[in-house]
Amino acid sequence: LSLGEAKNLPTYPGPNKMRDCYCTVNLDQEEVFRTKIVEKSLCPFYGEDFYCEIPRTFRHLSFYIFDRDVFRRDSIIGKVAIQKEDLQKYHNRDTWFQLQHVDADSEVQGKVHLELRLSEVITDTGVVCHKLATRVLECQGLPIVNGQCDPYATVTLAGPSRQSEAKKTKVKKKTNNPHFDEVFYFEVTRPSSYNKKSQFDIEDVDEVDKMEIRVDLWNASNLKFGDEFLGELRLPLKFLRQSSSYEAWYFLQPRDNGNKSLKPDDLGSLRLNVVYTEDHVFSSDYYSPLRDLLLKSADVEPVSASAAHILGEVCREKQEAAIPLVRLFLHYGRIVPFISAIASAEVKRTQDPNTIFRGNSLTSKCIDETMKLAGMHYLQVTLKPIIDEICQVHKPCEIDPVKLKDGENLENNRENLRQYVDRIFTVITKSGVSCPTVMCDIFFSLRESAAKRFQGDPDVRYTAVSSFIFLRFFAPAILSPNLFQLTPHHPDPQTSRTLTLISKTIQTLGSLSKSKSANFKESYMATFYDYFNEQKYADAVKNFLDLISSSGRRDHKSIEQPILLKEGFMIKRAQGRKRFGMKNFKKRWFRLTNHEFTYQKSKGDHPLCSIPIENILAVERLEEESFKMKNMFQVIQPERRVLYIQANNCVEAKDWIDILTKVSQCNKKRLTVYHPSAYLNGHWLCCKATADNTPGCTPCTGGLPANIQLDIDGDRETERIYSLFNLYMPKLEKMQEACGSKSVYDGPEEEEYSTFIIDDPKETYKTLKLIIEGVGTLEQEHAQYKRDKFKKTKYGSQEHPIGDKSFQTYIRQQSEISAHSI
Repeated sequence: LSLGEAKNLPTYPGPNKMRDCYCTVNLDQEEVFRTKIVEKSLCPFYGEDFYCEIPRTFRHLSFYIFDRDVFRRDSIIGKVAIQKEDLQKYHNRDTWFQLQHVDADSEVQGKVHLELRLSEVITDTGVVCHKLATRVLECQGLPIVNGQCDPYATVTLAGPSRQSEAKKTKVKKKTNNPHFDEVFYFEVTRPSSYNKKSQFDIEDVDEVDKMEIRVDLWNASNLKFGDEFLGELRLPLKFLRQSSSYEAWYFLQPRDNGNKSLKPDDLGSLRLNVVYTEDHVFSSDYYSPLRDLLLKSADVEPVSASAAHILGEVCREKQEAAIPLVRLFLHYGRIVPFISAIASAEVKRTQDPNTIFRGNSLTSKCIDETMKLAGMHYLQVTLKPIIDEICQVHKPCEIDPVKLKDGENLENNRENLRQYVDRIFTVITKSGVSCPTVMCDIFFSLRESAAKRFQGDPDVRYTAVSSFIFLRFFAPAILSPNLFQLTPHHPDPQTSRTLTLISKTIQTLGSLSKSKSANFKESYMATFYDYFNEQKYADAVKNFLDLISSSGRRDHKSIEQPILLKEGFMIKRAQGRKRFGMKNFKKRWFRLTNHEFTYQKSKGDHPLCSIPIENILAVERLEEESFKMKNMFQVIQPERRVLYIQANNCVEAKDWIDILTKVSQCNKKRLTVYHPSAYLNGHWLCCKATADNTPGCTPCTGGLPANIQLDIDGDRETERIYSLFNLYMPKLEKMQEACGSKSVYDGPEEEEYSTFIIDDPKETYKTLKLIIEGVGTLEQEHAQYKRDKFKKTKYGSQEHPIGDKSFQTYIRQQSEISAHSI
């Protein structure tokens, strides 16, 4: 997600009219991300990106704009809610969305399981009447309101001329998946003696058809404002005429507020870019032909005839192809030979050494992506401490005389900026020994290719490497630290300006171009750069580039610093290290490095508890029934010691479980079984075993790759590549035509064929044929899978409750496909 900006928000009723706004991202009602607060603005610019794996089903992706209130609860200005089935409409397009009013009655999520039974009853006097039994079995996925959920249901039978009183279930405390299993009886038609007639009128039957059963879900609140509405369901009784009993799952719906018309245009709008992908991944053997074809790419001569290079040629954006390719090659340890091959081919096509790797080619996008994945921890170690300081201290660093604020001194500002640049430059040029091996191997091959191609230029071996490490790695990370996970949010305008000036200077220092001052359009930057026109800076850059691009680097494992992998507040339960005392829940600051997992009272304090990585024997989810708390997981240690932790939301919980599992994957004593519930009141809740040292009753979840930097699923990336090939099939066919045209006709190319790089038409044609065959086979498998799924799926089941719009769309598509094939 890219959260751009909001505009034309309604003015604040107070004297200054401005607002302090932030935006949240929600899966249904669960908040999974929050931007920084932009103060005193009605057109706040956020400029924040957020990426997450979605660990559960959802109906709406929602964005709420809040106005911060120091004294009261923050107020909601408006929201944008996109239905899951509409996400494809806006895929990868900047779109302005009108903010909608937020009405408590429309904020619903979750589903309810009901059973209805209509029966005829003969009374003692021999007359017949109809009774309805409504059984409320359970609900799932109700929203958590203000940190708690104590749900209950009310059931009402309503008709045009009467309404029964609401019947109420028991309140279920502290759960958003309540099991009620309660039955309520309603009299649908009165015995005929009531209305002094010998039998039912036809009107009575019509009356039944007009009746509906209404189920409302509420959160029992102890606040004075009353209970909160969680959702409702209205079912007409006429569908019970076909069968006397009916059982199904239903999605809860918003409450109808008498169709109050609200002006949609007075709340402003929000600019968003959403990229949502959903892939169905088969088991590994389905992908063998396509995967083998892709992994062979580095060995194909010429490389432009390889499957991976062809993917780059047919995709609209090179980035689209680079992301899954890099992840696939990294997973199978083939990234260095692949990038070496495509880089070498690109260098051969480059005419001027000054333009080497400056375009948005497949090579540069693949190297960018590799650096982003493999170099993330390298950036954390190198830049994070000083970036944090710049964001916190707010030293004035403006050196443009026109933009100086009152009371600022130009010389002082220059000195502040010079010190920052000097410190960052030193940190970078001294960090060569920490540069990840995979990056160094790629830089070595870039340097060799460039030096071989432009033998007369002694500097090209440096510029080929610096165009990546400085221009496309360090400089962008300084400029936008939030995109490289160095800061949680986009910096404020003053800090952003300081980082822009530092980034420009570092970029120029790293580029080693002959005339430095001429690189700047602004005269004040050229003046400032004079500080750095000493030979020692150029020498330091060259030494650094030599170190990171030489094949015989020193092994840096021996001086490895602990790398911070993740940190943040969570709630943990006491582990029972003291013999006496309550096992209560407390909020703690957790910190994970590649050496240990610790928690402390707050950030920067001394750790209260430290668990070495080798003592983490398993990390698994904890069932909600254990403590009636959501998003919990457990860290299992030797001697069956267990640390129970609650994360803030489902995305956070998944992130922590994944990274803890990855970092402890190679532990020799890892468990194979665990208990999915807690040990409470003398027994395990899951298997009811009484001994606390009973071995687990459930197999541990699957092993992830041992490399802590990258949790990559090779099959999933191959499925993504298949989807891209399938999407761009017309271009693959056009490329086949271009190969045929080239091999028989050597003259000037047709316009539509000239966009493709084809060095060897015969080899390229062969590969294209194999790609099209492989994609065709997978397409048939997907079609078969959809047909089978279509046959097995029942509307109204737990997976596809009644009211599931995405399923209705799917049914429509399937019936169109089957009609078409008939």
